[in-house]
Amino acid sequence: MKKQMICSFLAISLAGMMCAGCSQSTEKKDLKLSSLDEKKGDDKNVELTVWGAKEDQELLKEIVDSFQEKYKGEAKFNITISAQSEADCKDAALGDVSECADVFTFADDQLTALAAAGVLKPVKDAEKIKKDSLDGAVQAASINDTLYAYPLTADNGYFMYYNKSYFSDSDLQSLDKMLEKASAKGKKVTMDWSSGWYLYSFFANTGLKVGLNDDGITNYCTWNGKKGNVKGVDVAESMMKIARSKGFKEGNDDVLANGAKDGSVIAGVSGVWLADRLKEAWGSNYAATKLPTYTVAGKQVQLGSYVGYKMVGVNSNSKQVSWATKLAEWITSRENQELRFEKRGQGPANAKASETDAVKQNVAIKALLEQSDYGSLQRIGGKYWEPVAEFGAKMATGSTGEFSVQKTMDELVKNITATE
Repeated sequence: MKKQMICSFLAISLAGMMCAGCSQSTEKKDLKLSSLDEKKGDDKNVELTVWGAKEDQELLKEIVDSFQEKYKGEAKFNITISAQSEADCKDAALGDVSECADVFTFADDQLTALAAAGVLKPVKDAEKIKKDSLDGAVQAASINDTLYAYPLTADNGYFMYYNKSYFSDSDLQSLDKMLEKASAKGKKVTMDWSSGWYLYSFFANTGLKVGLNDDGITNYCTWNGKKGNVKGVDVAESMMKIARSKGFKEGNDDVLANGAKDGSVIAGVSGVWLADRLKEAWGSNYAATKLPTYTVAGKQVQLGSYVGYKMVGVNSNSKQVSWATKLAEWITSRENQELRFEKRGQGPANAKASETDAVKQNVAIKALLEQSDYGSLQRIGGKYWEPVAEFGAKMATGSTGEFSVQKTMDELVKNITATE
């Protein structure tokens, strides 16, 4: 789930989405759920289907049970909970809209496609939900200021894990210093360069841009830029220098976790899903913090990140849209986000829930929240991933081979922005 890749969005012009702002009066009427809407379906016999991750089935059952208890006497409920990956929810929902669940959980990178297809019912009491939720989660669940889903979690991103017996607080501010310390001890700092999800980190705060065009399918990219304080070749040269450091090792989560266990790795970039393995490996020395700065074009630049959120949507075609809305509100309530953190360790999107002592004391989530100040929503087309993975593999060798660095960057951008 950590790498929520965007498949090709619907070939629907987002200009149509822009028009959503032109019909605010209509939307506001929809959000009020008129008396006819409230009576849609037989409210005395309420049948709903809920989609959630396989790992969440037990938790969802507990939440649904408490929902039925809360509204006991108001209706006779028949609520079915089915396992559906949040990463693939869009494909399931749009594959056969008539079979889409009344309430479903999905990753934020699918919002645009689901909203463009008309599957999502804009959120009732949107201002209250916005006020109650973290700003980043609200942004992730919105299009043109219209809230299309209920924020649920705010824990999909990455940061720096480390063994605190090797680093001082000042060491952790600079990747150069961390690599120097690791090299001196014959140890490694790891990061996965095989995925554009992580590799974006080096470009995020340089002024070089990548993102999704208005067509919702193709990308724009200036990573080969020759002007500005930081040029594309500067980033590539910095990455290759890092790759050549004796204190660095390119590798995925298993490289980090296994290295932590055998003592060869003392720090690495990953997300909350790896916390238990690293905690077991490092014991009382287990720690985490935001990503450090790195040296590029003679400057210290903060490593950025992609951040991700999960949210709950209400099917606009539901025969019980009023009750589906109530259930979505209940699943994402502060009470149940705190329960989700307790049972599943998932970081809440509710602002007050994120401020509880339990959340603040969670090493991984605390680090994630620190890094979120330097994070961006993942809004990128499918042509991004393969070229960036190939670029990362080349950078990890410490050389661009027979091609110049500029030609390597030009080829990268050409492939990222390809239209076919």
